[in-house]
Amino acid sequence: MPYHRGDTSAQADKLSGILEESDLYEGFAPHVETSEIKTLDFYNLPKPTGKEPALRSFTEIKQLLQQNKKGDVKKILRENYWPINSAIRSQLWPALCAQHLTKQNLLDGFYWEMVHQVFGTTELSERPIMLPAFVDATHCLPYHLTSTGRAVADRIVNVLGYDCPDITYSPVLYPITAILLHFMSEEEAYLCLAGLVGSKEKTFINQTKLQHEVTWKTVMQIAKKHTKSAIAYFQRICPGQKLERVFMDWCWWILAGLPFQHLVRIMDCYFHEGIKVLYRVALVIINLFHKECQSNNEWSPDNIKNDIGNALIKFCKKIPVSPAKLLHAAFSIRGLSTQYISRIFIKTEMTLKSRSVLSSGSKQLIKSRSSDNLPTSQSQVNIQMMSHTLTIRELFTLWSWLPVRITMYQPVLLYTTEEHGCSLTTFYVRVEQHEPTLLMIKTCNNEVFGAYCSSRWFERNVKDDKGQRQAYFGTGETFLFSLYPERAKYPWVGIEGDRDLGHSSELFMAADSKMITIGGGEGQAIWMDENIRFGKTDGCKTFNNPPLCPSGDFEIRVLEVYGFVGI
Repeated sequence: MPYHRGDTSAQADKLSGILEESDLYEGFAPHVETSEIKTLDFYNLPKPTGKEPALRSFTEIKQLLQQNKKGDVKKILRENYWPINSAIRSQLWPALCAQHLTKQNLLDGFYWEMVHQVFGTTELSERPIMLPAFVDATHCLPYHLTSTGRAVADRIVNVLGYDCPDITYSPVLYPITAILLHFMSEEEAYLCLAGLVGSKEKTFINQTKLQHEVTWKTVMQIAKKHTKSAIAYFQRICPGQKLERVFMDWCWWILAGLPFQHLVRIMDCYFHEGIKVLYRVALVIINLFHKECQSNNEWSPDNIKNDIGNALIKFCKKIPVSPAKLLHAAFSIRGLSTQYISRIFIKTEMTLKSRSVLSSGSKQLIKSRSSDNLPTSQSQVNIQMMSHTLTIRELFTLWSWLPVRITMYQPVLLYTTEEHGCSLTTFYVRVEQHEPTLLMIKTCNNEVFGAYCSSRWFERNVKDDKGQRQAYFGTGETFLFSLYPERAKYPWVGIEGDRDLGHSSELFMAADSKMITIGGGEGQAIWMDENIRFGKTDGCKTFNNPPLCPSGDFEIRVLEVYGFVGI
């Protein structure tokens, strides 16, 4: 439920740990020190003409969310500049974050049960709370929270860490928590975070060191393309300073540098669209900083060459444009599609993963592949008993090709035509919610081949911002393989090199009620009909593979699909 200023019951005070205050701006929660929040009067904003369109109400946006009109919501969020103290955010932000909530058991008092389980009471302790290890102690930004508000933020982050043990490194989580608490109650802020952390369709908050590193390196790669002049300028004035050191702190340009008014307007869009909003803002900051460096002595080469990263944060504190101009510039950047960002991200992630494995040493790599992370004896027995496509030897070969993190889980047979029949409908019912999956085909000529499918087959139903189903989905971790008569792995062509290979190199997975396809571009690597009886295989641009069986066309003897327990 939204936070209501009129709720003054003793129970509400007990649960929130926050006392009602009287001298508050409209729209802010009671645990905010509003006297510190500045207005936008220092900007040369145009005077109202009286012809400006009325700001949209939450009721209008809520109706669009219920109708799943995400594109319309995105446009409204980008164009409506609600005042910093607008009451709309107490309802708008929880509604936006609720779109991404996957754990329905978080509703109806779940949070307070967790608080009691972690702390033994719902009373807010006066003693400092030790923060989880994934928090960056140097960036616990409270913004304008009171001391009580900070204690509430500490408690929320602790409970989230308890409920989500997979979070191992997430420096931005605390600042996002603090921002949320400016406009809502403790429980609502937790539910918002649960939605952002658990989102399957979009990325909001990185949760591991690998994700954190991949993200800043992705921003750096994007900046090299979209802010070429600025990057060349930085490299020219300080040739000894590596760009990596500058971009490692990219998120703090925004979260620690920008004025709170700018940050709140960015969050309006971020809670709907995801981290790509922050990517866009970072690019604008780079360009604005570059422009100021050439016209403002404060940012002359002599003043910034020793520490461009710190200079960028200082510049953001004095940023010379309004939130409206900043966001307008951010959303005017062309060629920065979700697909493009995803391609750079996946390529960077796979490069880092491969380096991590190789840096551990060849002996350790062999050991991890041969003994530590092999399927358990029981799993091997189960596969021998059930599978019509895999021998133990072939299982070990396939296991050596899987992403290392997946080999820590045990395989489970989700679907087989031998037991569940030859129906694409049944296939989807049993398989579509699992990620990743191994698809194994044995033909009537005894050829055995298949694919490691990195995304859920349910994504065939996911719609884009325009309400259109995406034809293809999946990521660059998807790969093809052949086990008999040839043994070979065919990874995504985008793993090697930074060149843009075009749309045909990203046709990973496609499916509807009539067929399944894996790979595309001048042919389909694997295609199967709705009866899972006939198929065909061609070479394709996505994987640069030959046909997986000599004849090209094949009749399916057995189709098996494996998932992984515990993912």
